[in-house]
Amino acid sequence: MLATPGATMPRPFFKLALPATSANLGPAFDAAALAMDFYIQIEVRAADDFSIVAKGRDQGICGKVENHLILNTYREVLSAANREVTPLSLRIHNDIPIGKGCGSSAAARLAGIALAVHFGRLKWTDAQIVGEASRREHHPDNASACWMGGLTVARMSGDAEAQVAVIRPKGKWPLLLAVPDQSLSTEEARRVLPAEYSRADAVTNIQNSMLLLAAFTQGKPEFLRAALDDRIHQPYRARLCPLLPCLQELKDVGDILGAALSGAGPSVLVFLDPRKSLQKARKRVAAQIAKAGLKAELLLTAIASRGGRSQNL
Repeated sequence: MLATPGATMPRPFFKLALPATSANLGPAFDAAALAMDFYIQIEVRAADDFSIVAKGRDQGICGKVENHLILNTYREVLSAANREVTPLSLRIHNDIPIGKGCGSSAAARLAGIALAVHFGRLKWTDAQIVGEASRREHHPDNASACWMGGLTVARMSGDAEAQVAVIRPKGKWPLLLAVPDQSLSTEEARRVLPAEYSRADAVTNIQNSMLLLAAFTQGKPEFLRAALDDRIHQPYRARLCPLLPCLQELKDVGDILGAALSGAGPSVLVFLDPRKSLQKARKRVAAQIAKAGLKAELLLTAIASRGGRSQNL
């Protein structure tokens, strides 16, 4: 559908930055996530044909126009809204590991939706944008944190929208992300989960999820030593993600508060004591990984307060 006379035309040049995310956070399975302060950055222009120039991580995936998740999502959203599909020229700089549990697919889907909203002149709310991404991702945790920033608790509300609570954690929350070489698909990580859980396991996860939120809202990082305990997904995924049991052994060490799978894995998010030396904690984690005969890239990061919505669509 073409613009009507007098309608506001979208800006021909558009910039977008979407943060990496870590979902589940131990016991808050499919319900909570946080944004991390490294990003996929995209500069976009209207063009005669679709094209991509990619830099940073996973250039081969990010730079391939065919079956590109951002462009496919962009086309599908516009087609469903009966809007004209404007060809785009993309320049991508990506710092988010792909297929490693860091929210790369949620960021890509949100990028495609944001481009459709902008170039298609769709009047979508944040709830609709997150809801559309969540419907495509099949859960709203990564999508909500990526779009809203901070720490989010989210659930789907019907098929079109998501209900999202954004939490700005009190105090400082330094993080260390351990990223292995191998990737793990969400589908494979889902297959190892049981169909049913005991009441005891369900109650423990509810209690720990509530304590987890209290830790962030009240600025009590010491709560994480207990609150990160999970019985719903991590015990079953540990064999696919050997970094997890390796780094969970450090949870009682003074400068390390605990570790949790980042999303479905295989990356692991380590919460560090903000009162201690971050570099010493990093060296301790590196030594633990080497002792177990494993390998991982270690990224010092923090909770990002800004998400993709910070841009003016």
